[in-house]
Formats: sequence, C-alpha cells, structure tokens
Amino acid sequence: MNELLRAYQGAGFYDELIGPDGQPRAAARALLEHLAQLPPAELAARRRAVDAAIVAAGITFTVYSDAGNIDRAWPFDIVPRVLALSEWRRIEAGLRQRLRALNLFIDDLYNAQRIVRDGVFPAEVLAGSKNFRAACRGFSPPFGVWAHICGTDLVRDRDGTVYVLEDNLRVPSGVSYMLENRQLMKRLFPELFRASDILPVDDYPERLYETLAALSPRQGSRPVIAVLTPGIYNSAYFEHSYLAQKMGAVLVEGSDLTVQDDDCVYMKTVAGLRRVDVIYRRIDDDFLDPEVFRPDSVLGVPGLMRAWRAGRVAIANAPGAGVADDKVVYAYVPQIIRYYLGEEPILPNVPSWLCMDPRQRDYVLTHLDELVVKPANESGGYGMLIGPRASAAERARFAELIRANPRNYMAQPTLTLSTAPTWIDDHLEPRHVDLRPFVLQARELHVTTGGLTRVALQAGSLVVNSSQGGGAKDTWIVDTGA
Repeated sequence: MNELLRAYQGAGFYDELIGPDGQPRAAARALLEHLAQLPPAELAARRRAVDAAIVAAGITFTVYSDAGNIDRAWPFDIVPRVLALSEWRRIEAGLRQRLRALNLFIDDLYNAQRIVRDGVFPAEVLAGSKNFRAACRGFSPPFGVWAHICGTDLVRDRDGTVYVLEDNLRVPSGVSYMLENRQLMKRLFPELFRASDILPVDDYPERLYETLAALSPRQGSRPVIAVLTPGIYNSAYFEHSYLAQKMGAVLVEGSDLTVQDDDCVYMKTVAGLRRVDVIYRRIDDDFLDPEVFRPDSVLGVPGLMRAWRAGRVAIANAPGAGVADDKVVYAYVPQIIRYYLGEEPILPNVPSWLCMDPRQRDYVLTHLDELVVKPANESGGYGMLIGPRASAAERARFAELIRANPRNYMAQPTLTLSTAPTWIDDHLEPRHVDLRPFVLQARELHVTTGGLTRVALQAGSLVVNSSQGGGAKDTWIVDTGA
C-alpha cells in the first residue's frame, strides 16, 4: 500500500480517503489495502469489464450542445468515496431535520404564511419568487408534504466541515446512477463487499414505491403509479425509465394521460382508460398543465391541476414545491429550521451574500474576483460565475446582471472542496467531489445510506456536473465499529 500511496500527491485539501499523515482513514483502509494488492493487469482488466458493462446496459446521460444532443456513456470512477457510519449518522440527522423544516415552510407559504407575518422570511423574497405558484394557494397535500423526493448537495471544506450547498426540491435527478454505481462496484470488487460492512442502497426503489403509494387517494388497493417523462430526448430519460421499471410503475408521456369530467386522471391503454392514482412527475411546473401554466405546453396534461386539487390524484413532487428550491431562499434555511422546529441546524449552510440587500450587494460587486455568484433558479452548474477563474470581462458582465436584477443573484466564497483519490490512467490522483444523498418523505422519512458522489474528472476543476465534464463514484458508508 505504501507504494500505491507514495505516488499519490495530495493537493492540500481535505481528502476523503487519506488523512493528513498520508495514511488511509479508518473507513477506507480495507479498500486501499485491497487496491494495493491487486496486480496492475488485473485491475486494468476489471476496469475494462466495468466500462463494457456500462455500454451494454445503456447507462447514459445527454449533453446538450450547439452541435446537437449527444448521448454519452456514464463516466464512472472505480475508486469509491468512503465515509464512516459514525460520521454519516450526524449527516443523516441533519438531512432529516432540513427536509422536515422545508416541507413545513412550503406548506405555510401556500396557506397561512405565518413565517412572513412574523417577519422571519421577507415578503419581498416571496414576491420575487419564480417558483411560487398561485394555483397552489389554500391547498395542502397528504401529510403536508410537498417535496417528497429531495436531492441535497453536500460539500466538505478544507477544515473538514460538511456544508449543505443547495437543496434540489423540484425534479431532483441522479438516483439511478447511485444505484447503478453500486451494482458496478459489486461486479468490480465482489470480495470487498463480502469482507466489509458496507451499508446497502439497493432498497431505494422499494422505498420510493412505498413513499409514492402512501400518497394514493385510493387507499386499500394497489395504486397505479405513473412516471411522467418529457420523453426520450430528456437528459435524464435513462433514469425515468429505470425507476419506472424498478418500481413496477408505468412510464408515460403527457399525451398518454387524460383528465375526465370526474376530475380523475386516466391512462390510455389498448384495453381502454385506466385510472392513475399517483404521478411521479419528471417535468417542471411550467409544463405540467397547459390550462394553468404555459398554454403552449405539449408535455403536460390539461386538467391535471384540477384533478390534483380535487384530491383525485397525487403528484410527487407536488406542484409549487420549487418555491423552496431557490438559492436566495436557501440562505434563510437556518432561520426556517429554528422557526418551525425550535432547533439549531445540524448541518450548516455555506456563508452567503444576497445581492438584493444593498450592503451585501456592494460587498459582492467589490469582491467578484473572490466569490462564486449563482442565479437563484438555475441548476446543473449553468449561469454561474466562479470569480477567481473568470476573466475581467466576464466579471464585468456579471456585475451588470447583478445590478439589473439583484433578487436573482447570491454569492458564496469559493470553497476548497474536498478531494478523493481517483483512478487516472494507471494511478491515483486527487479530484474534487461533492455528494448528493436522496431523502424521501411521505408518511415516513427515509435517507439513502450514502448517495451520488460526483467528481470533477479534470485536474483542478471544481465543476462536478456530468453535463460539464464530471463523473461519479460509488459512495460507501462503512461501519468501522467506532
């Protein structure tokens, strides 16, 4: 193992697998010892087998570009990220706390708006929200839960602190890749899974089914669950079809569904109409129902919102849940937790500056070369400025965008994201990583044991999104007995 690690040049950041003394962290020791014992030819052969399995299984994602849409094989790294169960328990508690509070917050905004009246959450932030849906006012879905599936992005800074980077409450993706990563790792290192106490993630489809089934308006009978996809050209179509198959749900497009005079949703089949109880929607609010949102949408279902408000169909995530999926709202989550739960946040936010506040805006504008600036409602790493790596012209352009629409921008320090050993060619190199665990909530609340670790495959890059050159690792939660 000394030979394997001797060539590993840490980059001065917190490393997920290797401590500051150059030795493996306790949870990663068995993994690194095993890697060191494998002959290079054996490891290379296993890696080729995994690459072939990815192609054979059709595990892909779509990159949108000016040249057209390109399907690419899933970029998978063979070295997993490893966390000790003792540390994970605290992270899991923080995620549970956060989603409970966020669902209470969303339900309050669409009903009494106590948090606004009490001056804890500014009315002007709500008024400027792109994702507040007036059509949801006065409604509360089953269990008061709006965001049934949440993908929370976590990062670790140089000092080892785990921060919440953002909450994905609208249509979070990536869980199919988490599941496939685990299957690939079991094929790659079956002996490690036999010898180590690695907590499972394979029960996620069952947990997702139970979450969705609990929402059905027709309790007592097996619900009909549909996964609503925009279609084969969507970048996450692999995931839509994958989850539908794993749950035993039906995969539908908007044109496959109809709302009848009884305000029920029906699926068109060769045997006639079949009622649908729960829709796991993978399209944005704007396209859900042309009678309520965008009238030119051909992706949604006319009358769907009417059926939902009548309680004849459940939708996950609920329309309007995105009001809390806003990077400006994110800055208020610590106060939201204190207000609804009377607790201190377990997981901290990244320090943030809101450009709608004149003093904070002035600070951002004079420190653009140091900060990361994000638009309130973009995702996938798009539309942001990484100040230290931007040109003077790019910073000047962003300054004008901020001045023109300050509500739409917030800024954060450039974090020194943790690294993890990543197999590059025939050796290990450090690459920056983040982590997206998935949280399910309906009658019960469940957090995946681990999640999707995304890795920036380019040396020095902080961008982990697969659409921009990133890849993924399996995430192991290991019970070390400590």
